[in-house]
Amino acid sequence: MSTDTNTHTRTDTHTHTHTDPATERLRRWRLVLGADSAAGAGGGFAALSGADGAMDRALEALYGGQGDPAAQGSGPREAGLGGSAPRVARWLGDIRTYFPASVVQVMQRDAIDRLGLAALLLEPEMLEAVEADVHLVGTLLSLHKAMPETTKETARTVVRKVVEDLEKRLAARTRATLTGALDRSARISRPRHRDIDWDRTIRANLKNYLPEHRTVVPERLVGYGRAARSVKKDVILCIDQSGSMAASVVYASVFGAVLASMRTLDTRLVVFDTSVADLTDQLSDPVDVLFGTQLGGGTDINRALAYCQSRITRPAETVVVLISDLYEGGIRDGMLKRVAAMKAAGVQFVTLLALSDEGAPAYDREHAAALAALGAPAFACTPGLFPEVMAAALEKRPLPVPETAARPAATPFP
Repeated sequence: MSTDTNTHTRTDTHTHTHTDPATERLRRWRLVLGADSAAGAGGGFAALSGADGAMDRALEALYGGQGDPAAQGSGPREAGLGGSAPRVARWLGDIRTYFPASVVQVMQRDAIDRLGLAALLLEPEMLEAVEADVHLVGTLLSLHKAMPETTKETARTVVRKVVEDLEKRLAARTRATLTGALDRSARISRPRHRDIDWDRTIRANLKNYLPEHRTVVPERLVGYGRAARSVKKDVILCIDQSGSMAASVVYASVFGAVLASMRTLDTRLVVFDTSVADLTDQLSDPVDVLFGTQLGGGTDINRALAYCQSRITRPAETVVVLISDLYEGGIRDGMLKRVAAMKAAGVQFVTLLALSDEGAPAYDREHAAALAALGAPAFACTPGLFPEVMAAALEKRPLPVPETAARPAATPFP
């Protein structure tokens, strides 16, 4: 954990009434530096006790030189985590007591990465102790094939909690944004009287205003299509399930379920590594979708796009969203030619390097630039921006591409 995060955590989660600013500064530096570093900094630090001492011990267990939550309070630290699940569970409880949820999630992630705690997540008592978030869901999905039966139901409960929270935050805005985009794209020029969009009709005919009659002659009528509940657009989400795309898989599955709930969209969800799996029939429950994925393995984008291309029946009314870091293990030229062919047929093609809050991951810049040259700029997308991206694609208008998106290559492919 960074110095800024440590300082922020301690000052925000525990209120102190020190009257001496110098004493408070020393306290903060002691909490930031840890016991060993503080001792080597020339002394002057008071011993920590109470909540400060507990916070310091929890952080030392993780970020100390040989930190191990399993060894906390058990004498000299030892390598390995054998038989340590109860102590780790207590450590998880401690950090939830002294730190806010956002910091707890960072510390859990660091513990999994630094100390090899992933295996312990296969135990139900561990899952009940953790603070659930998107990254934890990604870790559980990568482990679920190895989970014993006694843990699987607990894991599904943890995943469902995160998914339901994401749906609450994302569903309403997504539906509202896309419904508006679909309504606008369905406007017709010869509507029946009850289908006339009077606001747009008046704006379209302002040039025909007659001052003497104080009226507008509606030379051109603009209205909504009458088949408001019929399928207007086809959407295919094509998701790379390699290990680095875990958070994107979680968000894409939630969005896939939201899109599938809209009657005016026919949504298909495809996940791939070196093989391709169509999970469309599970879209009614994003938890089932997530447990149908298999994080890790290689990548064959060309093969996945070939499958998606074979499912397109209305190119001009289809949006294909490829979510991948573009590290292609298949046929590069084949991948690019398929994208070019889909776009030539009228498909709206969107390339997202990530669908998460973390920004752009490591990605194949050459492939990203080649796709940009084909009119499919590759960029990282946050969950908050995704509805706007989809709305723009449905309306066939320019995508809200960030400034950092890949630029076109001089020659996309031979």
